[in-house]
Amino acid sequence: MSKESQQSEEVDLGQLFKLIGNAFSNLFSFTGSILNKSFLAFVWTVFFIKKHFIKFVIAGVLGVGLGVIKEKMSKPLYKSNITVKQNYKTGENLFNSINYYNELVNQDDVNTLSRVLNIDSISASSILGLEMESVISENQKLERYDEYLKGLDSVLASTIEYKTYLENEKDYNHSMQQITIKSRERNNFKGVFNEIVNNINSNSYFVREQQKDTLELLNRMNSLKQALIKSDSLQSTYKRVLEMRETEEGSSQTSVTIKNTDDVNKTREYDLYKNDLELQREIVDLERQIEDKKFVLEVISSKQDSGSIDNKMKLFSIELSPKLFYAIVFELILFFVLIGLAFIKFLERYKDKVK
Repeated sequence: MSKESQQSEEVDLGQLFKLIGNAFSNLFSFTGSILNKSFLAFVWTVFFIKKHFIKFVIAGVLGVGLGVIKEKMSKPLYKSNITVKQNYKTGENLFNSINYYNELVNQDDVNTLSRVLNIDSISASSILGLEMESVISENQKLERYDEYLKGLDSVLASTIEYKTYLENEKDYNHSMQQITIKSRERNNFKGVFNEIVNNINSNSYFVREQQKDTLELLNRMNSLKQALIKSDSLQSTYKRVLEMRETEEGSSQTSVTIKNTDDVNKTREYDLYKNDLELQREIVDLERQIEDKKFVLEVISSKQDSGSIDNKMKLFSIELSPKLFYAIVFELILFFVLIGLAFIKFLERYKDKVK
């Protein structure tokens, strides 16, 4: 190896190590800068809160006070819910029905609401709204996502991410749904829930689909039962042939040869027994499917038919008591007002420099 090529390689290695060193140096500098600024922001926040501590205490006390007044002065709100199972794709229909009832509530159309829900006008006028949300865990969503991908082409499945799937998956498509009613009065909500469910169960389209599915399942089950009868008959015949052959030959042979014109089939008792078990399992599965199709929309649990007091208020999708809700709201308002004033003062320092 020549001296010039050796020197060239040393130069290249030196530049490589220099680049690596600069990369690590920049990374450490960037990380240190973030940590330093984060620490300064934390210190500034602590001193900011310390400076205005009394104001934050007053805001919190005022919020709690307003929450107490709201609890004492406001009429109680009652809530009841049921969980239903959708045996058919009724999600969109049910979702639209709930929206329709809410529109009637918002329009204060008591007469129409009482008619469609089959309740008296007093009960209808007390309803504040209805809600519908799926009852599904994150693990169940992942399982549905995995099943969805299995039904797609491998190339297409590789392009669909879990986040994209959730964005396009409608919440009402999940089989388990919870329906909630809120009211000013402690009514008997059972009748309202039953009417909502009956309106879906009596839908002509779903009734026809239910009839077609039930008829198909019954036909399949009848075919399996006939096959089971024939299998039992064949097994009995096979046993009689074995007994006759053993009697004639005095042998313990456990097989019989049946000659056909084309080929020779050997039938064994254990194979017939296994076939019977398989047919029985299929019949049991079909019976279960028929039971599952018995209702289009099925109530699986109900709570507080007369309703329970619910005075919770939502903040960022978190349910809080009125006292805690108003305390946090007052604190946040005060914080942003003080931050805004501090920012304005900061800008005024550089007003003259800008000019």
